[in-house]
Amino acid sequence: MTQRVVVTGVGLVTPLGTGTELTWNNLIAGKSGIRRISKFDAEATGMACTIAGEVTDFDVSAFINRKDARKMDAFIHYGVAAAQMALDQSGLEITEANAERVGVVIGSGIGGMPAIERTMRAYEAGGARKISPFFIPMTIINMVSGWVSMLTGAKGPNTATVTACATGTHAVGDAFEIIARGDADAMIAGGSEACICELAVGGFSAARALSTRNDEPERASRPWDSGRDGFVMGEGAGVLVLESLDSAKARAAEIFAEVVGYGMSGDAYHMTSPAPEGEGGGRCMKAALDSARLNPEDIDYINAHGTSTPAGDVCETQGIKGVFGAHAKKLMVSSSKSMTGHLLGAAGGIEAAFSVLSVYHGMVPPTINLDTPGPECDLDYVPHTAREVDIDVAVSNSFGFGGTNATVIVRKFR
Repeated sequence: MTQRVVVTGVGLVTPLGTGTELTWNNLIAGKSGIRRISKFDAEATGMACTIAGEVTDFDVSAFINRKDARKMDAFIHYGVAAAQMALDQSGLEITEANAERVGVVIGSGIGGMPAIERTMRAYEAGGARKISPFFIPMTIINMVSGWVSMLTGAKGPNTATVTACATGTHAVGDAFEIIARGDADAMIAGGSEACICELAVGGFSAARALSTRNDEPERASRPWDSGRDGFVMGEGAGVLVLESLDSAKARAAEIFAEVVGYGMSGDAYHMTSPAPEGEGGGRCMKAALDSARLNPEDIDYINAHGTSTPAGDVCETQGIKGVFGAHAKKLMVSSSKSMTGHLLGAAGGIEAAFSVLSVYHGMVPPTINLDTPGPECDLDYVPHTAREVDIDVAVSNSFGFGGTNATVIVRKFR
């Protein structure tokens, strides 16, 4: 029998703040977390982009002891912290009796690139003796899940997704399916990223993917606006506790939403550009609708991928129109990346969380900086101001380099 899957915990570390409540309040208030880069001197490097969505209020000692923290790069710090917050909110206690039925799937798009950068410099300056024995485990992507498992005692399925900017959504979707088929009673799932470093920012800048609106950081991320010129990098983590309905009910846990659908697809088109007319993303949304056994008319809100790139925003709009037809004009579609920037592999984790919270609170986050929509961008993008409205079903989209697409659907629990 297929298990119903619900969300009982949410943990967030974002450019809008550390903690779910702080991030959510700033998101609904329409605040931007984009600032000038402080982690390195971006202007001195001559990079075209010198802005990002950095996490500025994070204290690792609040979540991880100093000895263990030194063995991790920042993406692991953020992922572990978000997982702990999600578990605390859920009230799920992992014991010897249930440990084998609780799993972890937390991914990252890039992993420990800052540690790679630091280690290479140390090696060039001092040779092999300068390479830390913890270098490999502090950089590889599955170590977020590994550390969460070690620190919590979760002995169930333990894996990590690595699908570029679709990573977090694939992690949540995979966890949903693991529970639905009965392989676990609970999963700690999401994405984490912390790669605001010279190599990563330089690489995306060289690909001309990033905004160069450096003089107006808070206005730089502007999905669907005619003045959009690329995405703004962000960092952080978003982690959910997913649980079978039977398990959640047995604990009398608070339920924030139900996960009801998951879709995947591949563009088979280009390394970095989406398929024409959003065909791949459209098939992904259709697959999620089929998984949830819902009709297009059942959807109220889409938390879009909405990166603020010239081609991507148009393609996603076209994909939505192709799937939802006339109902597309009735949908609310917003991009939280207008405030957080694009968290790459963590984007799907925080945006799945935002979709859950939107359903739970009856509130749609706005798309800020949307002053003049582009000529092909003509949906209801909830510009500037959050909207208080009853939401029954919400969709969260994530699309990544390599043409990998993921969609998760959440529903108000009833």
